[in-house]
Formats: sequence, structure tokens, C-alpha cells
Amino acid sequence: MRNDLLESIYLRYSKEIRLYLYVISKNETLADDLTQETFLKALLSLPENHPNVRAWLYTVARNLYYNNRKKEKRIVSDEFPDREDDVHPGPEETLLASERDRALLRAVTELEERKCEIVQLHYFSGVPLKDAAALMGLTPENVRVLLFRAKKELKTKLEALGYDIP
Repeated sequence: MRNDLLESIYLRYSKEIRLYLYVISKNETLADDLTQETFLKALLSLPENHPNVRAWLYTVARNLYYNNRKKEKRIVSDEFPDREDDVHPGPEETLLASERDRALLRAVTELEERKCEIVQLHYFSGVPLKDAAALMGLTPENVRVLLFRAKKELKTKLEALGYDIP
């Protein structure tokens, strides 16, 4: 792949791929590493005429995350803290201007894993539900149901924090 093409792809998609990985992993360092690995794979194997580079990048990023997760599960040791203990405020929080946005991000990361991923893909990254369903290996109807339930949970959590949600 040409360097100028890879650079333009990186500049266009790196922030949203990193945010996607951060939301599903809840780990800033892992998100950085997997983002770099995603674009390394693009450098090594993405054909220049691929019809949907964005979808390919999301698929690669998701697969890298789940492969990493499987590898971590095989390592049983007290040296490694639980994932919840590994959450650190990162640059995303500085980008979120209002308290409500920070509360929303926190509430999204507390959702069940598939719901969190669907919300992130659809609302944060703008991936259509049909594409999110294909990426996650679910039916579009299942994705719509999970998204509906996720929004209901988010509304309840934000209202409990005192936010007026229509």
C-alpha cells in the first residue's frame, strides 16, 4: 500500500478506531496498542482498491481486541488486575466538554459488553445498524433490540444522576 494512501486512511480513521477500542476495552493503553496494530495490518495486507476501508478497519480492530482478550483469559495470574481496576481517565475525558457527556460515556462503558459495543459503533462512530450487525455477527433485528435496551438502561442511569432525559 502506498504511504500517502495509508497516511490519509490513518488521519481519517485513527481517532474513531481508537475511541471504539477504548470504549470496548476500557483500557487506554490497550486501545493505543490495538489501534497501531490495526493500521499495521492495513499497511501489510489491505489492497488499495478495497471497497470499504472503514468497515475493514473496524473488523480488524474488533478481531484484534477479541484475540487479545482470549489470550489474556489463558493467562491466569494474580499479577494482572481486573479490567475494571485498569480504567484510567484519558484524553477522551478532556475531549468531552460537558459533565453530561462524561456521565454518558461512563454509563455506556458500564453497559453489558455487546450493548456497549453497539452504542459505540452506532452513535459514536456512525456505523449503520446493518453494518454493525454484520461486524458483530448478529441479525439486524437483534442489534435493534439490544440498542433499544441499551438506550433504556442509559436513560435510567442518567436520570438517576439527575439529568433530564426526554
